[in-house]
Amino acid sequence: MNIDSIINFSTSQADIENFKPEQEKILSGEPLQQVENHYSSPCKQFDAGVWSGDKGAWKVSYTEHEYCEILDGSSIITDSKGSSMRVNQGDKFVIPAGFNGTWEVLDTCKKIYVVFQQKS
Repeated sequence: MNIDSIINFSTSQADIENFKPEQEKILSGEPLQQVENHYSSPCKQFDAGVWSGDKGAWKVSYTEHEYCEILDGSSIITDSKGSSMRVNQGDKFVIPAGFNGTWEVLDTCKKIYVVFQQKS
């Protein structure tokens, strides 16, 4: 490996994927989302990129561990027991695999994500 193998999000050309959560998971709004995946490891267990989402709420069920850094906007993450936390620009956190609950975008939200999918 050399310096050319380093992925710089500001200059790399990532494929852009636009999507919505599955209809049965949407709780409110029309939460259009966009992913720019800048890196996927050869073993397909590690990904990193930029995600953005429009206002709305949907059910989440994490099978992966995800590090998030909110770049813009705000969201509320609620667990299956009803406890919640608001995340805003500048917040950095990890959502562990096995987390179930909801993600609600209050103001169009943008984050850097780093995901590790542990093999079972």
